[in-house]
Amino acid sequence: MKLLPKRALLAAALATAFVGVSATAIAQGMGQTPAPATTAQAQAATPPTAEQHAQKHAERMARMQQKMAERQAALKAELKLTPAQEPAWNAFIARTQPQARPAHAGGREDWSKLTTPQRLDKMQALKAERDARMQQRHDAIKSFYAALNAEQQKVFDAQHGQGFQRAGMHGGHGGKHHGQHGGGHHRMGGMI
Repeated sequence: MKLLPKRALLAAALATAFVGVSATAIAQGMGQTPAPATTAQAQAATPPTAEQHAQKHAERMARMQQKMAERQAALKAELKLTPAQEPAWNAFIARTQPQARPAHAGGREDWSKLTTPQRLDKMQALKAERDARMQQRHDAIKSFYAALNAEQQKVFDAQHGQGFQRAGMHGGHGGKHHGQHGGGHHRMGGMI
């Protein structure tokens, strides 16, 4: 029976010593100043300037244009167009080129000055503009499609079917998700 109190005292003494050492280590760590931020961390914390943002946007747009041109060239080669179909192809390409986005009157600051009904009206007007551009693209696609023969239409259908799947338009949650107003601007999977 005398052994039990000795073991309890020993365990209590060890626990007290452990807590004391831990508290000392924590207190010493709190007194130290944190290491200065690295240059990369400092740059990541600073938002990009308008010029940097514009440059990145221009680079992204150039890459997109290059990829689109490559896909268009591949599609044209696969379609094996006849000389009589060249004007339809050229009209199709011209009418389906991404248009420069209109400079919307005002920036984010202006939106904050609008009332909720005014914001809703502005969003509706912007949606109407997007819908009109989309309708023009659809009309161009249908017009070009009508100029193709049955075999070419199958090739075109196969290309567009892949585009819809990549864009996540097949009913699932596939494709890329974009955190910007309404997601990415999928150009039929980038084919056009």
